[in-house]
Amino acid sequence: MQKYSDIDSTDLRILSLLIENAALPYTEIGKRVFVSGGTVHVRMKKLEQMGIVKGSQLVIDPAKLGWDISAFLGIYLDKSSLYEQVATELEGIPEVVNIHYTTGIYSIFLKIVCRDTGHLREILHDKIQKVNGIQRTETFISLEERISRSIPLTES
Repeated sequence: MQKYSDIDSTDLRILSLLIENAALPYTEIGKRVFVSGGTVHVRMKKLEQMGIVKGSQLVIDPAKLGWDISAFLGIYLDKSSLYEQVATELEGIPEVVNIHYTTGIYSIFLKIVCRDTGHLREILHDKIQKVNGIQRTETFISLEERISRSIPLTES
């Protein structure tokens, strides 16, 4: 993985402001970091081209829309060489929101979000456990997500 030395403190301040509020206009960001809105735009394009910024997204609370169950699955593969094939199939399941290739006892660790326990059972039984290459799974239901944040980019 390439690390970039050509980003500076202004880039980091711009990113920090957008992490706090992605809807902040570039003109407002420019005022706060003492550059023009156009400069913010150019720097963001540079950060996207470098692969540092991978896009932006709207963050919603799934529970407020009736998706009350968040669960984590530890997945054992028949062979670790099946990771790419299995991960590609898991990507096709809309309820799967994160996939991690891991060390330790699981080959894959993923997060799924479901409407209720019946929906969770359906996703596990009818979709995930039918993926070729998955030997078995262990499910952990989350009772509360306490924190979900990005890494700190500048000192407070």
